[in-house]
Amino acid sequence: MRSSRVLLLSNESIGKRMAGPGIRYWEFARVLADAGLDVTLAVLPFVPASSPPTEIPFGRFTHCADETEVRALALTADVIITQGILLSTYPFLADLGKPLALDFYIPFLLERLHVDTDTTGSDHVFTHEGYRRAVQRQVMAADFIVCASEKQRDYWLGALAAAGRVNPYTHADDPTLRRLIDVVAFGLPAQSPRHTRQALKGVQPGIGVDDKVVLWGGGIWNWLDAPTLIRALARIARQRTDIKLFFMGITHPRPLTERMTAAAEAVALSDALGLTGRAIFFNEWIAYTDRENYLLEADVGVSLHRDQLETRFSFRTRFLDYVWAGLPIVATRGDVLSEQVDARRLGRVVQPGDVDGVAEAILTLLDAPNLREMYRPRFEQVAAAYRWDVVAQPLIEFCASPRCAPDKAYLRKR
Repeated sequence: MRSSRVLLLSNESIGKRMAGPGIRYWEFARVLADAGLDVTLAVLPFVPASSPPTEIPFGRFTHCADETEVRALALTADVIITQGILLSTYPFLADLGKPLALDFYIPFLLERLHVDTDTTGSDHVFTHEGYRRAVQRQVMAADFIVCASEKQRDYWLGALAAAGRVNPYTHADDPTLRRLIDVVAFGLPAQSPRHTRQALKGVQPGIGVDDKVVLWGGGIWNWLDAPTLIRALARIARQRTDIKLFFMGITHPRPLTERMTAAAEAVALSDALGLTGRAIFFNEWIAYTDRENYLLEADVGVSLHRDQLETRFSFRTRFLDYVWAGLPIVATRGDVLSEQVDARRLGRVVQPGDVDGVAEAILTLLDAPNLREMYRPRFEQVAAAYRWDVVAQPLIEFCASPRCAPDKAYLRKR
């Protein structure tokens, strides 16, 4: 029996340096190939080309030159997986009669409310309406949807119900609607991280061999709260000179992408407090295969956000790097992964904007003897549940037996 031909279409860079969506699609391709499927991972034409992060562990990796190549790949596929606003750019993907799996792990309509805050009122509304229509288009076109958490699934079930996708046909097919929308969280490699080179301590100018490193694991995006952490470090620096804060990335890995205003504001605040290069260090971006060296040298991982709607439905992917490396976490309350930190005792959870609380949490963790050894069993248990081959099972099952949603004929008639 022939394996299903799976086409993954990425609207993010796949290369040495990758943001969350690029990592997700690279790992999807690998785990689907491991399940015996015939996988092609294609980067779309509007994304700058780059070399893959490692040797290709699946069937084919390509960078599409134009829309004609995207169409040709789609026509030969048995199932198509993509995300974002791709159906707005390539609407024909929804009209080929191919089973279409759409990835809703980023609640991008909520993210964009923060990204576009610098635009004027009418322009902001115009942009928002474009993204809202993109969401509607995806909700109507999907044969199968994956999202990152049960809380996200509730959010998207509301959108599906409002669009008429919760109907007698989908309900008869599966009264739980898991065959229409299921959870595929962000995942972790099955192998443990390895330290292959010294990357931070004694190497990064200003960070000594015996210093304690607080790590901000991803980008500084507009919906996150770097200023609270920077102000907390200012208070810590008055007491201790051996605690350093390292931001792993302030420039998006996709070439030509401008920094978000939050990144510029974070650097400006650190400069104004006299901390840049002394207690706080900003890096452009870390290569995907090199990140484990930084994670293993750090002492505490931090993820802070503001009290806002995006937080409730977010899935902070860099949390999982901390889990993978067994790195105790300081996190802001309010999202599903901070709930895990609290429930599994993986670190400390603080209120949004609580500068004193963040400073106290960092100092308390760093004062604990044998910190990593104490937390290791808890992290190993959580990490096992988030391995890519575990979390991707619903997507693997759909791709192994791809199907069109049972209400497609009804939707066309309606």
